[in-house]
Amino acid sequence: MKKVAIQGVSGAFHEIAARQFFQGEEIEVLPCITFKDLFKALAEDETLLGIIAIENTIAGSLLQNHNLLKESGCMIVGEHKLRIEHNLVALPGQKIEKIKEVYSHPIALMQCEDFLDNHKHIKAIESEDTALSAKEIADNQLTKRAAICSSLAAEKYGLQILAKGIETNKRNFTRFLIISEPALAAELTREIELNKSSMVFTLPHEEGSLAKVLSILSFYHVNLTKIQSLPIIGHEWEYQFYINLTFDNYDRYRQSLDAIRPLTRDFQILGEYKEAKTPTD
Repeated sequence: MKKVAIQGVSGAFHEIAARQFFQGEEIEVLPCITFKDLFKALAEDETLLGIIAIENTIAGSLLQNHNLLKESGCMIVGEHKLRIEHNLVALPGQKIEKIKEVYSHPIALMQCEDFLDNHKHIKAIESEDTALSAKEIADNQLTKRAAICSSLAAEKYGLQILAKGIETNKRNFTRFLIISEPALAAELTREIELNKSSMVFTLPHEEGSLAKVLSILSFYHVNLTKIQSLPIIGHEWEYQFYINLTFDNYDRYRQSLDAIRPLTRDFQILGEYKEAKTPTD
């Protein structure tokens, strides 16, 4: 049985993504309150897998997780893209008209902005986690209070869905990364047909330094699917670049890395894995 650390309590979107990624396998979920707690758990148990959200099609990148991944030494072994559906849930028997407050993660609240604008009698309050907001209602039998969370969280905590699919944009997807310590990562990806990678590096303050890297990747027919710059703490106006690449020829992809490495500093491969498909519904 695989043991997978998730951010949030049971019923969180991280658990849904983990169970979908490992569909057909029996997994045990280890809830972690914060992403820092998750990485700490992986450092203490080399047999543990983790799953972290890395970007959302509406909210953008989770910048904190880029740095946590880089600093942890963990490797990416896979990715999963999950369609995010938000629901307004409360204790059974509650009515929307009687709800005074709704709790959820700030990103979830932002993604349901139109619904909340149409229900101005409900005060939106930020919390640490979507599923935890639901659990607190159930644990304390809180009336006149709702949560925005997954249908799995509503089911787990015996809550009623008052409004289903309340996210403003229905093309709302989150990309999750499955990560582990390097030794376990090598074992898990040994038999996989690799076609995607993630890496991070810095560049010298020279004219055209990034353009040179991008030109080389293009020459080797390696596709740049994402680039994210983050400031380097303590080095004003200097940045590290996180990039994702897809490729159809592994040897040619590795040649491209050999070609760009001399042009970069602090070059680090964060993982080589199989690209996930975006759900069609």
